[in-house]
Amino acid sequence: MTLSLAERAVEVLSTADGREKTRVSREHAAAWLASRVPGAEPIPVGTGSPPDHPARPERPELLAPRDVPRRRTGSEAGRIALLHAVAHIELNAVDLHWDILARFGHVPMPMGFYDDWVRAADDESRHFNLMCDCLESLGSHYGALPAHAGMWRAASDTAEDLMGRLAVVPMVLEARGLDVTPGMIDIFRKADVAQAVAALETIYAEEVSHVAYGSKWFHFLCGREDRDPKEVFHELVRRYFHGALKPPFNEEKRAEAGIPPDFYWPLSEQLAG
Repeated sequence: MTLSLAERAVEVLSTADGREKTRVSREHAAAWLASRVPGAEPIPVGTGSPPDHPARPERPELLAPRDVPRRRTGSEAGRIALLHAVAHIELNAVDLHWDILARFGHVPMPMGFYDDWVRAADDESRHFNLMCDCLESLGSHYGALPAHAGMWRAASDTAEDLMGRLAVVPMVLEARGLDVTPGMIDIFRKADVAQAVAALETIYAEEVSHVAYGSKWFHFLCGREDRDPKEVFHELVRRYFHGALKPPFNEEKRAEAGIPPDFYWPLSEQLAG
């Protein structure tokens, strides 16, 4: 019996170990994309019952944001901590994209919606493994340091709201990655850590498409409901995102991903209050 896409998504979400989670993720992504070739046996989208929180390994220890040690990137230890933080973000991104596929299968969407988020999940799986490879080359590993406990909050807050999920996860959180990744690349370039530079450059190039997927399908849903995308975006971010958006913004890459400045500047900390 062929597993549905939603059932495959639940299997990824239920796998704890990071390397194993991403192996299962990539296997299911390949199966889905192969099924989309003309003449192939189709995989049904289906519906799933995803866990409230994805399975996680025993390590890293998850701490409140204020308790995660600050990273001083001028030292190798600080750079290892930065790579560890990125690995944690990427593992959460794997789950976030599969959670969309598991949780919102009841919402009628074009097939391209499922294709996009499967591709995004596959990308994030590669990104996590790139970060793990970098950590291991420096004598560390994912789980060796504590990590941010609040990264699933956006998913929990938007568990019943697909528009809210698209607004907050790809269009706010992943867009923030476009703002900060060039600075991270520069840190590792100055330290002459070529493997990390190459990995982060790959992530930077590919994250634009994930933000673009969010913008595309957010606008699609707004159009279907005949609502103004900018007004809806502002309403949903104020409802679900905790705090103001932080400049500086990478306006060029955000525009490339389909998010104009009048979406995010009015929500920035410079205008908050």
